[in-house]
Order: sequence, then C-alpha cells, then structure tokens
Amino acid sequence: MREHEVLGRIRELVDEEHSLRQRTMAGELDSGEERQRLAHLEESLDQCWDMLRQRRALRVAGGDPDQASARPVNEVEGYLQ
Repeated sequence: MREHEVLGRIRELVDEEHSLRQRTMAGELDSGEERQRLAHLEESLDQCWDMLRQRRALRVAGGDPDQASARPVNEVEGYLQ
C-alpha cells in the first residue's frame, strides 16, 4: 500500500469513527455496539499508522518503502506492553 493510500485509509477510518460517535449520540447505536466497533477501528488505525511509520523509516534508511507490510493487530497493539 502506497503512502497516499495509507493516508486515505486513515481518513476513512477517522470519518467512520466520527460517524459512529454521532450515531451513538443520536441514539441510533447502543454503547456496547459502539465500543466493539470503535475497538476495531482503533486497531485498524494503529495498523495504518504503523505501516506509515515503516514506509517513512525505510525511505529515510535508503530502503524501498513498498517493502512495508501490515503487521498483525496483536503485534501492533503490543508495542507499549
């Protein structure tokens, strides 16, 4: 995935997050459903941000940014643990 595609995906996910929050405030979603979907969105966003960092690091190091790949959710979510 190229950098502009990753950034586009991030924008899509953020827009979806905002939409979810608005629907919840309007009473269209229950909080359990919202929490589950938001958790999935956060994981997807973390994967996108990780791929973007990989691409940029590879470019700075003289490598091929197209060699960056999506890492598994459990790996990306485990960075701070």
